[in-house]
Amino acid sequence: MTYAHRTACRSLARTAAPGRDCGVTVADEAAIRPEWDSRIPETEWQVYQRVIRGVRQAGIPFAFGGAFATAVYTGELRNTKDFDLYIRPEDRSTMLEVVAQAGLRDHFERLPYDRSWIYRASDGEVIVDTIWAMANQRALVERAWLTRGPLVELRGEEMRAIPVEELIWCKLYVVQRERCDWGDVLNLIDAQAGRLDWDHLLHRMGEDAPLLSGVLALYGWLSPQRSDVIPESIWDRLGIQRLGGHPADAGLTTTRARLLDARPWFHRSPGSI
Repeated sequence: MTYAHRTACRSLARTAAPGRDCGVTVADEAAIRPEWDSRIPETEWQVYQRVIRGVRQAGIPFAFGGAFATAVYTGELRNTKDFDLYIRPEDRSTMLEVVAQAGLRDHFERLPYDRSWIYRASDGEVIVDTIWAMANQRALVERAWLTRGPLVELRGEEMRAIPVEELIWCKLYVVQRERCDWGDVLNLIDAQAGRLDWDHLLHRMGEDAPLLSGVLALYGWLSPQRSDVIPESIWDRLGIQRLGGHPADAGLTTTRARLLDARPWFHRSPGSI
């Protein structure tokens, strides 16, 4: 089986019935219906839905990312009043027309931003980000970003989230003075460690694998009783000593998380996939 076939099969298997093999077709795939979508304010959803329907009508392949994709994988929604749509670079011009027809306007005049990787449009305080590359230009969005993730139904609209591996890959680079996404990465790893395609993620990281090493070392310290869910080969390939834990050490995670932040930001939600 080729690498591409293996990863495609794995994506389908995420929502396929137990025991079903890689011969499953898209028609057999059941959409995930998260409980948290009812918490999206109606005024915001109306803006997002106009864009989503416009993108479909234009025939542009897309997937969503950001806080909504993170919520799909962790079960916990952090409403940021924006919706991230990932597209291929070649669809950028058509996408901008769709967004304009949906009644949104370029956010640049209100707050300048780097237009080399993103188009930020807004309707009042609601923002829709169209993304075709990583912010640091490490990679352009490829077809696999739009097809490997799970099918999700939000308020009756079916669409794919970007794959969790690509979501983690993007967030690992967000270590800025005003913002750091490693908190999201830790929660994503905790919720999806047993399902992650670790080989694919390492392939994506390439020479930047030390970033993954750093966050896994932190995760091993934060949640030693869960570190054995990550394959031993990954710890070895990254040169990290795994700190094994015992079920009795479960309270240690809460204690150590509070050393970083008193707010309960690190926990596994029953709403995750």
